[in-house]
Amino acid sequence: METIFKKITQRKNKDVSIIVEISGNHQNSYKKLEKFINNIVKNKINIVKFQVYKPETITIKSNKKDFKIPKNNPWSKHLNLFDLYGQAHTPWNWIEKLTKILNKKKINWFASVFDETSIKFLENLDCKAYKIASPEINDINLIRAVSKTKKPIFLSTGMATINDIVIAVKTIKKFHNNFAILKCTSKYPTKLNELNLGSINYLKKKFKCAVGFSDHTIGSAGAIAAVLNGATIIEKHFKLDNDKKSIDQHFSMNLSNYKNFKHNLSNIRYSLGKNNEKAFILDKKIFNTRRSIYVSSEIKKGELFLDSNIKSVRPGFSLEPKYLNNFINKRSRINLKIGSRLKLNFIKKIGK
Repeated sequence: METIFKKITQRKNKDVSIIVEISGNHQNSYKKLEKFINNIVKNKINIVKFQVYKPETITIKSNKKDFKIPKNNPWSKHLNLFDLYGQAHTPWNWIEKLTKILNKKKINWFASVFDETSIKFLENLDCKAYKIASPEINDINLIRAVSKTKKPIFLSTGMATINDIVIAVKTIKKFHNNFAILKCTSKYPTKLNELNLGSINYLKKKFKCAVGFSDHTIGSAGAIAAVLNGATIIEKHFKLDNDKKSIDQHFSMNLSNYKNFKHNLSNIRYSLGKNNEKAFILDKKIFNTRRSIYVSSEIKKGELFLDSNIKSVRPGFSLEPKYLNNFINKRSRINLKIGSRLKLNFIKKIGK
């Protein structure tokens, strides 16, 4: 049976799908995260994503320079990476409980994985798809392990060179073709002039797959631009409206804005329509509001058609204006009243 994840990773899919990224926006409280999930259910959100790791599966507990967080980093208040991920990670027993709620309410969910223990954990929960986060783009062993599950994969590009993407895609294709690329800029938040969303079409052509946008901007302008550039998947961080504590709250959108956000993106996608000559095929009702040639003064049989008795006017039920010169200074074969439509066989043939 085709899952929603298989559908949205298909290149032919045209609908815009929104992934609600929970990330570390749980305020370090199960009750707060449960409230988040209940709000997701209430808002009939279609796709939710977790991040599944532990501090020890994503980094090393060390105070050496390599592991310290730079001062200009938005998370610089944390001593080191281990400390940061200790606060940011979602306890796995919470995920196990909450996915049961989502399953019961038929809300689609999946997760980012960071090592093989997280894959094993999620396989036991029957996770339907996986994401490879930007910093893991060069971990080919991880990508291979995820690909072996034969489940759809979302590949984020925030820290990738084109060669990284090529290698990752080749690895996935050894096992299946259900994947999508998410254009991403790994800055939190990302400024609009740092997005390079014009490259979405480049990625679509080069890798012949669905391409989306992993959005770390504030607001909706970035997502709108991505859809206008061909993105059919938008992943965005959301939070509870009153959340001032969570690790990613500073660039996350309030969950109460989800419906409006989705509505606007869907409308933009629908407005794009066709991108070929079929876009210029007019509806008959519209076609008939154009100009055409009508009799503007009564014409007797044998009289000349002149600029004074025929003209190009609205509506468009008669002959197109391009035929006007076919009539000028020719004689009419019949009597014509004001408002009559013209036909080429109304012109009297010479010698008759």
